[in-house]
Amino acid sequence: MNPAQFLHIALLGLTIPFTVEGQTTLFNGVTVPGVVIAHEPPTIKCFIGSPSIAILPNGDYVASHDLFGRDSGSETDDNISRVYRSTDRGQTWSLAATLRGQHWSNLFVLDGALYILGPSKHHGDMVIRRSTDGGITWTEPTDSKSGRLRSTGDAFGFHTSSVPVVIHAGRIWRAYEKHGGGEKWPHGYQAVVMSAAIDSDLLNADSWTHTNTLSHNSDWLPDSGFGGWLEGNVVVDPDGNIVNVLRVQVSEGQPEWVAIARVHGTESLTFDPVNDLIPFNGGSKKFNIRFHEGSGKYWSLVNLINEQNHNPEMMPARIRNIVALVSSSDLRQWAVDRIVIQDLSDVKKIGFQYLDWLPDGADIIAVSRTAYPDGSGEADNYHNANFLTFHRIPGVFQSEQTPSP
Repeated sequence: MNPAQFLHIALLGLTIPFTVEGQTTLFNGVTVPGVVIAHEPPTIKCFIGSPSIAILPNGDYVASHDLFGRDSGSETDDNISRVYRSTDRGQTWSLAATLRGQHWSNLFVLDGALYILGPSKHHGDMVIRRSTDGGITWTEPTDSKSGRLRSTGDAFGFHTSSVPVVIHAGRIWRAYEKHGGGEKWPHGYQAVVMSAAIDSDLLNADSWTHTNTLSHNSDWLPDSGFGGWLEGNVVVDPDGNIVNVLRVQVSEGQPEWVAIARVHGTESLTFDPVNDLIPFNGGSKKFNIRFHEGSGKYWSLVNLINEQNHNPEMMPARIRNIVALVSSSDLRQWAVDRIVIQDLSDVKKIGFQYLDWLPDGADIIAVSRTAYPDGSGEADNYHNANFLTFHRIPGVFQSEQTPSP
């Protein structure tokens, strides 16, 4: 299997390009886009979520995912996240650790240590763990001094995903949501940004500062049905300010948007619906935005909707069968760099989603929560992924010479 393969799938007498940047895996007789890191049979109703990736100081890759679904235990503190490691730049992977009481989490490296940060369970406490041996052994968040950063304190807890962290002005920053109630998902999610000094003990709850919670207003997009915001990305905007770029839920057949909330100091979060609701193809699905110094641009991997997979009867959030690499110089105007993966054969059963990614030299490396046929049958649906897959997008930054602002 060669890099940048272009496969073709026959569908109703047509030939549809199935574009794969990087490798594919032959799994039980089925060609799966990417390198398969992990697989869960869809019949057991235990699905793969929250893919995250980090690069260790020695160059090894670490990836993680959680489990969700009826048989996953995600409603209890027994919820599982798994950590994998690759010593050959993503060609092969091995299980490094299984973590109980870790959900919707992201990996990151700071001062040579590996961390994982997210809720203890579905709407649980916010917890963080540290590993100093590359993901094999981890600290346990038993109390506020050892990684239990914020307790629910009421019937509702916290929500997030494998979203980026940013180092800026001597602090580490990350977004999450407080679940404020409400029966219709995701109406109850309130945006929050947390931060801590980079030289502080990140396992100590007292090291972290949290902004106010910020609720959405359905009237901000009356025609599109602003159904809530979630899975915010902290980035530094072109003016050097911390902002939180949030996924926005919209109704069937409507255009997609993102919301840019603004952090003031370390404790205030505000939003201007007149100026900071931005058209963004892919904005109703989870995305990670990162700034690349060498190119002077913001980049993301998004679930694009175009003339090939547009369906006016489906909510845009449910269309996840195309992955595009996009870039922007200002967080407001975005251009498609290339289509990374697409499979147009079944929008209801196929999904490449929640991609977390990092630059690695001239390339981008990424992990995907992938719903795809596994040789025994279809995935449960586009959302309920049965694979964790690794992807390399080659040569993205080879010609990028623009200095950072």
